[in-house]
Amino acid sequence: MLSPGFSFNRKLASLQGAQFIEVRGNELDSLPIDSFLFGPARHAKFILLANPNNPTGAFVPVAEIERLVAKYDRLVVLDEAYIDFAPENGLHLVNRYSNLLILRTFSKSYATAGIRIGFAFGHPELIGRLRNIQNMFNMNVIGHAVGMSVLSNRRAYDENHSHIKHERQRVSGALSEFGFSVIPSHANFLLARVPAGRDGKWWQSALERQGILVAFFPDDGLEDCIRVSIGTRNQMDPFLEAVDKIRRGADSS
Repeated sequence: MLSPGFSFNRKLASLQGAQFIEVRGNELDSLPIDSFLFGPARHAKFILLANPNNPTGAFVPVAEIERLVAKYDRLVVLDEAYIDFAPENGLHLVNRYSNLLILRTFSKSYATAGIRIGFAFGHPELIGRLRNIQNMFNMNVIGHAVGMSVLSNRRAYDENHSHIKHERQRVSGALSEFGFSVIPSHANFLLARVPAGRDGKWWQSALERQGILVAFFPDDGLEDCIRVSIGTRNQMDPFLEAVDKIRRGADSS
């Protein structure tokens, strides 16, 4: 997996008794392809990439993904959970490469996280192997009905996707003015490095005292960051007001 990445993948690998290798990239918008092909991960059973990435929100052009898939002789799993907030997707690659599996979810851009529905695109042989190992009771009829309804009304979500992209840009600009270093995001959240003098955990606690909840990651390299989910303008304005209040020293705890 590219590092930093979705931390829960480590737990999933541990549960399976698998060796988990993290490959650190030098650029946010490109892949360390040589490291995947010739480095410590060269013998991995598969590569797992999230695009846009979680928790950074960084996006790698699909052409970069294709370069890796074309050169790699094993499976590449492309997690596109946040793809509806990004400029392009890799779905067209499925018909070109039999070693690519694309994962999607209804939890992010379709606002049904509580239903827990995911789906995948891949070569028929690959999908067939997944069918052989999946739990026969992996989806209930309520989840199935909600999923079909979402797919039948996808265009109804376009306005919300556009709002999040616009609000993401507005909040990013405001945080930058407040002294945060914000990673350009193509997801429905922002990862922001906090101003010098305090770490991400301190800012998480200070915001919580103001009634604002943000995420903090103790992972190496992310200690000075917070992750902020993008909501409505009426939700983001109190967040920005709380940040401004804290940075001005109103919360010195």
